[in-house]
Amino acid sequence: MNYIIRTMNEYDIAGVQHVAKTSWNDTYNGIIPQKIQDAFLSQAYSEDMLKFRMEHSPLLIAEEKGKIVGFINTSLTNENGEAELLAIYLLPNYQRKGIGKALLQEGILILKNVQRLFVNVESDNQKGHNFYAKRGFQVIDVFNDDFDGHTLNTTKMLLNIS
Repeated sequence: MNYIIRTMNEYDIAGVQHVAKTSWNDTYNGIIPQKIQDAFLSQAYSEDMLKFRMEHSPLLIAEEKGKIVGFINTSLTNENGEAELLAIYLLPNYQRKGIGKALLQEGILILKNVQRLFVNVESDNQKGHNFYAKRGFQVIDVFNDDFDGHTLNTTKMLLNIS
């Protein structure tokens, strides 16, 4: 598979929105009601929110033959060497091909002085759990989270980076 990973720019917004919607619908079908998914996606991946994210946090895309097939977004590293993996999504047909692993590696590389990377993953998202566990993330907490009136069982995971 021939792909590149690069920093997102404004011309990538529609492609990132497409990846977010497609992967969310694929991942959370039967877990999160469609109405709640749609409301979240329209807010979290609006053009204005994506521009804000690009200005305030690392956001990389994976592109194959000019098509955006995935992205990763992290927080900046805080004074304790901690950062959060905010989002990593791939189009379903591009999963399990090494692109997610490469996005995660590049996402970690651009974080300054990161020692610990946290991620929250919905407990019923088995694909997400498997991906993170394969990369060395460890479960550190499980809690209920109110997601727009829908209760989610969420797992907090941690990757120690040496």
